[in-house]
Amino acid sequence: MSPLDSRSLVSGLVSEVTIRRELGRGERVLPGLYRLRLPLPWPGVPHCNAWAVAHGDGFVLFDTGMHQPDSLAHLERALAMCGLRLEQAQLVVCTHAHTDHCGQAPTIRERAGCEIWMHPSHELLSRMLEDPEAVFQQRLEVARQSGVPPEPLRRYAEERQRRQESPGVAGPFEPDRDLVQGMTVASDLGEWIAYETPGHAPSHVCLFQPERRLLISGDHLLGRISLYFEFGFSPDPVGEFLRSLDVVARLGARLCLPGHGRTFADVHAHIEGNRRLTQEHLDAALAALRGRELTAFELVPRVFGDALSAQNAQWLLSETLAFLTHLEASGRARRVPGDVERWTA
Repeated sequence: MSPLDSRSLVSGLVSEVTIRRELGRGERVLPGLYRLRLPLPWPGVPHCNAWAVAHGDGFVLFDTGMHQPDSLAHLERALAMCGLRLEQAQLVVCTHAHTDHCGQAPTIRERAGCEIWMHPSHELLSRMLEDPEAVFQQRLEVARQSGVPPEPLRRYAEERQRRQESPGVAGPFEPDRDLVQGMTVASDLGEWIAYETPGHAPSHVCLFQPERRLLISGDHLLGRISLYFEFGFSPDPVGEFLRSLDVVARLGARLCLPGHGRTFADVHAHIEGNRRLTQEHLDAALAALRGRELTAFELVPRVFGDALSAQNAQWLLSETLAFLTHLEASGRARRVPGDVERWTA
């Protein structure tokens, strides 16, 4: 999630889309390690992963899936396929404060009586739960200042009023412990060490099991290389992401357990692929700004090669703003003041 939440704007701009809903599914990856594939309501992102790792007579749950009317049933179905019950959860560890990774945490804590650990930099999630209208108005204003025309913004606002979207979290909650650099999580597979990896979100943490060289990567590394940055809650999310890639590269993981999609073993290739894709977008943005003053809205097709559409608008606009902020931080671009913000090299 972000002030420019791609899924929210898409739902506000497109007509109703029929989505084939999946069922929660569970499968064993290794002895004592289970993948829980949980449905999501978003076009193009049909599911997310939670990971159950054996610990004593129960398990540690890494990530939870999104809270929806039927979400708990899907989680329990996936657990049952692995011979587990929700009440056996001894700890919930959230890789970051996005709803598809922590949305069911309050319910699981209530049912199982376990703690929730998450990084403390979860300002956006807290604000969404405390004052969703203020967050929505901020999204509109950032989009307006970025050059988005009035008509799609008006449709976005009208559609939001009609749909009354769920926040995707079971309720307000505070973590029982802050999950920060160097903390360890015990399991039957050994201890998992927390590494702070901001970029995708300020709250992002990866967990590494050094003896088995297993990496729970959340959304920092995915099987299909793609980028998203939570814009507006840290000074330079792109710079943070690049530094976080360096952190993970030094670990030498041999199997990655991502937040979406299947496990993969070519971890180093994925790290390099993310570096290349980030640099390509930065180079494209800088080339487009030379000799021009452009809004972020005008820059999107020049960076990504496609015109903005209802399906991609918010995702790509948030990325573009993050790229511009990084170019500004590195002295390669500057803002041109005005009611609608423009940028130049």
